[in-house]
Parts: sequence; structure tokens; C-alpha cells
Amino acid sequence: MKKVHLIVSGRVQGVGFRYSTYMLALEIGDIYGRVWNNDDGTVEILAQSDDPAKIAKFIQEIRKGPSKWAKVTYVDVKVGHFKDYSDFCMAN
Repeated sequence: MKKVHLIVSGRVQGVGFRYSTYMLALEIGDIYGRVWNNDDGTVEILAQSDDPAKIAKFIQEIRKGPSKWAKVTYVDVKVGHFKDYSDFCMAN
């Protein structure tokens, strides 16, 4: 199981970023976790998959900005240590 913890900076709130992240996870498939807005203007994502290639594609698309209105300036990627998820959903 590959797990990552992402903190995304830039114009990522108020532009459909969380919904687009949710849709991206569904499109790629076998991506589970959570996405939410932080008070400091960043978006935080926990993502996991049994397929490391799918996690790599997910991160690549997040760096591009899954919403056409978003402008991602930085993505902090760390190995995740969190409980297992069985779905992907938006919080906040």
C-alpha cells in the first residue's frame, strides 16, 4: 500500500480544487483518501493505492492543478502514515 500526504499551495481554494481532486481520484481509480481546505489557504490531501503508478499519476495531475481555475505553485509530498480508507471524499 502506497500512502502520500500532500499539501498544495497556490490558488487552490474557491476554484473547485477539492471537487476536481475527488473526480481525479475516481477517474484514475483505486485511489482512496480525503481532501480538505486548510485555514492558511492550502489544500491537504491524504491518498493511498495498492498501485504506486496510480499514486504517481495522481500526484502528477495534482501538480498540474486538476481544476482549470486553479494555479498550483507548490506541492509538498510526504510518505503518509494514516489509517486505511475505503473511499475518497471531500471534507469541509
